[in-house]
Amino acid sequence: MDESHSPAPGFCRDCLTDAAPQALRCAACGSPRLLRHRALPHLTLAHIDCDAFYATVTKRDRPEIADRPVIIGGGKRGVVAAACYIARTYGVRSAMPMYKALDLCPEAVVIRPDMARYVQVGREVRQAMHALTPLVEPLSIDEAFLDLSGTERLHGMIAAKVLARFAREVERDIGITVSVGLSVNKFLAKIASDLDKPRGFAVLDRQDAQTLMAEKPVGFIYGVGPAMQERLRDHGFRLIGELQRADETDLMRTFGAEGRRLWRLAQGIDERKVVPDRGAKVISSETTFENDLRDYNALERILWDLSETVSRRLKTGELAGSTVTLKLKAADFRQRTRSQSIIAPTQLANRIFAIARDMLARETDGTAFRLIGVGVSALQPSNGSDDEDMLNRRAAHAERAMDEVRKRFGDNAVVRGIAYTAKPASPASLRRKDT
Repeated sequence: MDESHSPAPGFCRDCLTDAAPQALRCAACGSPRLLRHRALPHLTLAHIDCDAFYATVTKRDRPEIADRPVIIGGGKRGVVAAACYIARTYGVRSAMPMYKALDLCPEAVVIRPDMARYVQVGREVRQAMHALTPLVEPLSIDEAFLDLSGTERLHGMIAAKVLARFAREVERDIGITVSVGLSVNKFLAKIASDLDKPRGFAVLDRQDAQTLMAEKPVGFIYGVGPAMQERLRDHGFRLIGELQRADETDLMRTFGAEGRRLWRLAQGIDERKVVPDRGAKVISSETTFENDLRDYNALERILWDLSETVSRRLKTGELAGSTVTLKLKAADFRQRTRSQSIIAPTQLANRIFAIARDMLARETDGTAFRLIGVGVSALQPSNGSDDEDMLNRRAAHAERAMDEVRKRFGDNAVVRGIAYTAKPASPASLRRKDT
């Protein structure tokens, strides 16, 4: 029989029973959630993404708001960290200014982020992933690539069924939902995981992908930002299909190594391997402004907020680092990265901020900036960090005492003077990114 005309293999995502050809529901459990694809038995590379992670964890812990629109964020000048799927129907999106989100959805329940809680749940999901395969490459707290090649004998089933069982068990045992993308490589797996959200499972091979991507704008390819999109438009490339039809050599001649990368991804080719989790290499936080900023005081105020975010994540992960990096992106998208190493590793917001502020002072030369970020790298366990001399020990004890007060009485129970002395950025940031 011609394989192209044979029924695509499939199974029920709820009970894993093989699905009969043309069946609309599972014969065993009656579920309509049947998954079919011609390449289903052979694909082993997946991208797993937790659905609206922050909002979903919050709703799990507060069932009384399960049916209400929920926005994770805070403050009129803040940005949306996450929005549940109900809030998204109103047009609310991550990185949107809070004032705009509340204009769109005034009845939303707004809840400040609880990073410690998210990290805890993220670790539970990560542990479940490692039970499937040692080849787990986290991208963030709520998403990862998995390579299940060679595990069929171990699990007694094809990778697709293993992943469907994983999604079902995460929902049952952890109380959140995930979406799965299964494909031939990382690029296509990540695209697939966005096709059927929430509680989705999408399968994509290269043939599917080329057709799917052809009418997508070139910005659909990761790493193609506004500046590169403009360069591509200047050379007649607006859609991915136009890159697919282009000659690889011509693209390399025009755009160098990036031209080759774009041509290969447009064809659905991605040879990157899944790199197992070896722990975080950097913890950082950055924000992009709605309007470019030149003023040192405004930048300093935002830098303090970012330093506190990085410090909080270091403390949660029981980590400290000995290199502080300042990141600035100018209005023309030119990026400045400045780093400074210190003898003793730190996790303190005060020390991170002081080091980054010195670097900021040297860079504030009238340039208009669209983004600022701070990160800490050269990470290690935090055992005794910041306690190596009397000055740092006192600062560490004072900051940790403030952390305890905030845990008991809320984030606004103790506020640094810089929150009042520096001019706030106006309007608010558009996008906040933590890694």
